[in-house]
Amino acid sequence: MRLAASLAFLVLASCQTPSGVTTGSGLPLPPEPSDGSDFILPASGWNLVWSDEFEGAFLDRSKWEVEESCWGGGNDERQCYVDWPETVQLANGQLRLIGYRQTVSGPQYPHEWEGGRGETVQQSYVSGKVRTRGLADWTYGRFAARMRLPPGQGTWPAFWMLPADNTYGPWAASGEIDIMEAVNLGEVCDECPFDEGENRSSGALHFGGEWPDNTHDVNFAPLPGGPGAADRFHVFAVEWGAGQINWYVDDNQIFSMSAEDWYSGNADPDAFPNAPFDQPFYLMLNLAVGGGLSEDNNRRGFDPDSFPAELLVDWVRVYQCEEDPETGRACMRGDE
Repeated sequence: MRLAASLAFLVLASCQTPSGVTTGSGLPLPPEPSDGSDFILPASGWNLVWSDEFEGAFLDRSKWEVEESCWGGGNDERQCYVDWPETVQLANGQLRLIGYRQTVSGPQYPHEWEGGRGETVQQSYVSGKVRTRGLADWTYGRFAARMRLPPGQGTWPAFWMLPADNTYGPWAASGEIDIMEAVNLGEVCDECPFDEGENRSSGALHFGGEWPDNTHDVNFAPLPGGPGAADRFHVFAVEWGAGQINWYVDDNQIFSMSAEDWYSGNADPDAFPNAPFDQPFYLMLNLAVGGGLSEDNNRRGFDPDSFPAELLVDWVRVYQCEEDPETGRACMRGDE
C-alpha cells in the first residue's frame, strides 16, 4: 500500500452521527478462531521476540498505535481511519478491523507528518488501522500474522511495513515491505483457477527514488487450500535477512527478492548494497475501503454492498534469528 496519512482529531465522534446514519457496523461478533499452525519449521532457529495474541478485552496500546487519517493513502481510498471501538476492537481472541459507511471529516495528514496536518477532508466510510510505529521496530526477522480476509469488490486488507526513520529519504526511497495485500476476494477473476472468483493474495516491495520516481515489484498467488480457501484463516509471513526477502502464505513460498532486485535512489550502492532494506521497519495492519488497487481490478469499480466488512487477525508474531541476529540469513530457508 502507498504510505497512508494519519488524523489526530475527527470532527464527528463515534457517538455524534449525522441524522439517519446508524452507529456501528452492525456486524455480528465472530466466533473464536480454530487452532492453526504458525508454520515455523523444527530447528529453524527463529526465536519469538514480540507478539500479540489479542486475548484481552482491549487493544494493547503499549504495542499498537491506532492511526487516524482521512487522506486515502494516496490511492483514492474512501475511508477515514478512526480510533473508535466500532472500527478497532478485540473479540473472541482476535483483532477486528472493521470498515463501514459513515461520513466523517478531519485533517489530511498524521501528527508526525512533515509540513503539518493539511486540509480538512471528508470521507464517506470509516475503518481501522493499527501500527507499531514509535513502539516497536526491527531490522531482519520473520514477521507473521494469522488472518481471515474479507470478501467483496472494494475491500483491500493489508499487512505491511514502513521504515522507522526514513534513513534514505521520503517514500519510497526508504522502502516499503508489503507482506500481504488482497483485493476483491470472491469477485470475477479471469486469472484465478476456481469458478468461485478472486482468491489471490500478493507480496510486494516499493523502492527506488522518492515519489514520483519510485518503482515496485509484486507477485500474486492463489491462497493455499483450493476452493473455499479465501474463507479460511491463513498465515502470511516474510522472512527478511540481509539482501534477501522471501514471502510465504501458510507453508508455501509465493515470492522472493534479493538486493540485486531493489535499490534506493538516495544510497551509494557500494557503501549500502542492501539499501533501503537494511534499516528498522515497523508493522501495520489495515482494511482500506476502495482505492486504486481494488477498484481497477476484477469487475472494476466499487460495490457499497461489500460493506460492512472486517479483517480478522488471530495473532501477530515477530521472530529473530537466534544464531545470526545481525543478518538473519542463517535461519532463512534455502540459505546456508
